[in-house]
Amino acid sequence: MSASTPNPHDFLDLDDELSGEERDIRDAVRAFAAEQLTPYVADWYETGSLPAAELAKGFGGLGLLGMHLEGYGCAGTSAVAYGIACRELEAVDSGLRSFVSVQGSLAMFAIHRWGSEEQRREWLPRMAAGQALGCFGLTEPDAGSDPGSMRTHAVRDGADWVLNGTKMWITNGTVADVAVVWARTDEGIRGFVVPTDTPGFTANEVKHKLSLRASLTAELVLDGVRLPADAAFPEVRGLRGPLSCLNEARYGILFGVVGAARSCYQATLNREQFGKSLAGFQLTQRKLADLVVEVNRAGLVALRIGRLKDAGKLHHNR
Repeated sequence: MSASTPNPHDFLDLDDELSGEERDIRDAVRAFAAEQLTPYVADWYETGSLPAAELAKGFGGLGLLGMHLEGYGCAGTSAVAYGIACRELEAVDSGLRSFVSVQGSLAMFAIHRWGSEEQRREWLPRMAAGQALGCFGLTEPDAGSDPGSMRTHAVRDGADWVLNGTKMWITNGTVADVAVVWARTDEGIRGFVVPTDTPGFTANEVKHKLSLRASLTAELVLDGVRLPADAAFPEVRGLRGPLSCLNEARYGILFGVVGAARSCYQATLNREQFGKSLAGFQLTQRKLADLVVEVNRAGLVALRIGRLKDAGKLHHNR
């Protein structure tokens, strides 16, 4: 591509600000997406499904699962590198970025940040490799954006915990090997590591969605799920635990939407109407100029936030 020809992937050459390792990750994810995701995503969207085990193996092989975490088989990349990976995945479909975000920034991050050493060693290496999938049970039918109103509860019975309740809109719930479930207790809200083969645990597929169709969504039902004492996260109490995980997931979404917007821009550039490029009409050119400015503005904001995150200077960390 000549110097005078704009790059629809990166109109202002923002990726010049990336390190060599971050560009290598960009290229690896983009190549994987072009070969393994883009040719099939339309069918996944139509059927409302994903080949979860196959994707987990591929993403794990690339080192994308929990890639911004340290140790336990995780790649330990920069936050920016993780963001770039999310950008390239969501340029294909939001459901694919969600698959990786839920695994790494919700389920794995929760165990990595709040779990016991035994929980970390049991689950994180397999999850990083794509050999085990996780989900994150916070949202409920009557408590979506208000997690403090959750009804799921856990009570002690001898040395055990017994969980009862329902979680809703849980990505990867039907294919997960482990669920991080948040519940009310007499000590405040606590997190629990729940193997999905535990008696009383059921995941029901949510069908007929209008969005995130290339994604697996579930209702989790916990009916007398009995867990040993060490299934609970040992220290964290209250909403601090789940909200810290949501911050991690939102960061991936921040980069992801830049990829989705970029794809919209590219699709418009390649479209023809009345025998000529749609971009050749003056009124449309103005709209495209506004669009590319906004796409690059979003990319700049995401990159800056990523650098602040890597430096430990994000406001929510203070």
